[in-house]
Amino acid sequence: MATYLVTGGAGFIGSNLVHELVKRGNKVIVVDSLHTGSRELISDTGAEFYHMRVEEFFKKGAWKGIDGIFHLGKPSSSPMYRENREKILESVNGTLAVLEMAKELNVKLVTASSSSLYNGLEPPHREDMIIKPTDFYTEARLVEERLAKVYQDLYGVRWSAMRFFSVYGPREEYKKNYANLISQFIWSYMKNEKPLIYGDGSQRRDFVFVDDVVNALILAMNRDVNGIFNVGTGKSYSLNDVISI
Repeated sequence: MATYLVTGGAGFIGSNLVHELVKRGNKVIVVDSLHTGSRELISDTGAEFYHMRVEEFFKKGAWKGIDGIFHLGKPSSSPMYRENREKILESVNGTLAVLEMAKELNVKLVTASSSSLYNGLEPPHREDMIIKPTDFYTEARLVEERLAKVYQDLYGVRWSAMRFFSVYGPREEYKKNYANLISQFIWSYMKNEKPLIYGDGSQRRDFVFVDDVVNALILAMNRDVNGIFNVGTGKSYSLNDVISI
């Protein structure tokens, strides 16, 4: 049995990861500010829970005896950064905190990143593409990836940054307006409402189910490889395609 720290473990992807880690017989420590999450999502897992931000947990010093770190506890939607510039500092400082923990504990860090870094680039999107941030959100994500590489070069920290494409699935309800479009469409249908689409519906997304993302996160933790990895299906669908299913 291993002990894993999951930041953002009471959120959408994080709670699904916590359930899977516990199912596999691991002990899990969750740190979450509950900005877009809820303890209800992990209430039946037995996970140890800290209601605080990541950098506060780092200063608390309660992170000894951890075998690996999954860092999902960061603002995860571009509008959050546009509406509140302080989210940039929150995101970067949280990543610095988990990098320090990974360095001190000599454990691997698997951190969330985003396919939004490919904005403006023609597919197929490859991890070795030259990235040019297009907003506050992508700037923060790129800085975090670069910091992980610096920690590897200076201190030997092992890391993987997972560039999620458009993730959907259960336990997303607490993200509300920030939730994936598929989830929002389903919620509209459940209320007998017509899904709201901005534009003509031709916008395309690579939709990936959260269980596949969880498996990718665990695989990255268990593999002795560093670097950036795309997490998607490699296929895109328009919003009109999704509604017609």
